[in-house]
Amino acid sequence: MYDLIIVGAGAAGVFCAYELVKDGANKKILMIEKGFPLHKRKCPKTISNVKECKCKTCSIMEGFYGAGGYSDGKYNITNNFGGELFRFVGNDKAIELMWEVDAINLKMGGADAKLYSTGNSDLKTKALRHDLHLLDAKVRHLGTDRNLVIAENMYNYIKDKVDIMFETEVINVEKVKDKFVVETKDQTYESNQLVVATGRTGSKWIGKVCEKFNIKTENNRVDIGVRVEIPALVFKHITDDVYESKIVYKTKKYNDVVRTFCMNPYGKVVTESYGDIVTVNGHSYANEALHTENTNFALLVSNRFTEPFKNSNEYGESIARLSNMLGGGVLMQRFGDLVKGRRSSDRRMLKSFLTPTLNATPGDLSLVLPKRQLDDIVEMIYALDKIAPGTANEDTLLYGVEVKFYNSNVEVDGNLETSVKGLYVLGDCSGVTHSLSQAAASGIHVARILQKL
Repeated sequence: MYDLIIVGAGAAGVFCAYELVKDGANKKILMIEKGFPLHKRKCPKTISNVKECKCKTCSIMEGFYGAGGYSDGKYNITNNFGGELFRFVGNDKAIELMWEVDAINLKMGGADAKLYSTGNSDLKTKALRHDLHLLDAKVRHLGTDRNLVIAENMYNYIKDKVDIMFETEVINVEKVKDKFVVETKDQTYESNQLVVATGRTGSKWIGKVCEKFNIKTENNRVDIGVRVEIPALVFKHITDDVYESKIVYKTKKYNDVVRTFCMNPYGKVVTESYGDIVTVNGHSYANEALHTENTNFALLVSNRFTEPFKNSNEYGESIARLSNMLGGGVLMQRFGDLVKGRRSSDRRMLKSFLTPTLNATPGDLSLVLPKRQLDDIVEMIYALDKIAPGTANEDTLLYGVEVKFYNSNVEVDGNLETSVKGLYVLGDCSGVTHSLSQAAASGIHVARILQKL
């Protein structure tokens, strides 16, 4: 019997636990995590030159600190993107919570991490001249290496104050009278309150929980695109100034919104696994010894669907699955080959002046991405070329596909509590947040509510 059970040890769950125990709260807490502890989170693709793996649990996406653990550790302090926490707690409170997350990160090992800002950047003016819109934000870049140090320090801080179970999957949740009953393969646990913080990979699981408890959900969005890799010098004047540039563009052809996402100066393109599909992402490191000569970022087209279609994530999965089928994993194509209507091949890649940082299969992205989204991406690359000449070079690499799945928006109140009293859904699995900073902030917010109970 516990006072509180937290399902999921990603940023939201970890920061919730940290906030609850830091002042010696007298609560008996259990944290259940499907993935591995930090020291066992090892992806075969980072050890050997394999294109796909058959892991039951993805060490990149799951385990202590969740997908954020092996991210490049960018914490964006803003209400302009990364989620809608401000809708539930207010604009000022959301920013205040994100600054508190930042203070914890600094305390736990990120003290020398640089804080960037787009507020006074000349880039905003230059972008506007070409109908590109730079979103305001302050960005703390920790780097994948420093981020893992912080994760380990957070674990060491809470491990003796919270019971943590790894490699344990919750197979059923019930509410009997005023207690929650949480079932795993080997054991049943009870608690007064239940926090669900299963992240993006827990979208289908949280959907089943909401269906069981008749909690309303809504999901009609998925972002589809590519990861762009260019010589770091092309974007150096931007990344040295603001580091993470969130640039939004509305295409002339379709009036669609395309945006840059997750910029990684001197970084590497990496893969992510969602069950049986593989997509792409990017990492960058604080340690200059780990830097590459390339910068990578995503270009994403937002897709919102109307009735009667409701399976937006399945739509994104089907496109990723097609890419995996054609490429045996991730596909890559030179921008010059794409606009000339020809596939990239091993022979053409050998002539490229740009060395890819991911072992991917040369191919033809026009056989994978729908024409509308591909036209949007090509138009955006030409627009970016006006503020960063060289973006539209022939050797610019496009990796496909990158898909950002959005968890169903779970109906919660200002406390992130569902219609089932005592059941809280927070972080990215709630649909309220889409970023490390806002997910962690939601954890602190809910912890303070629970402290009063």
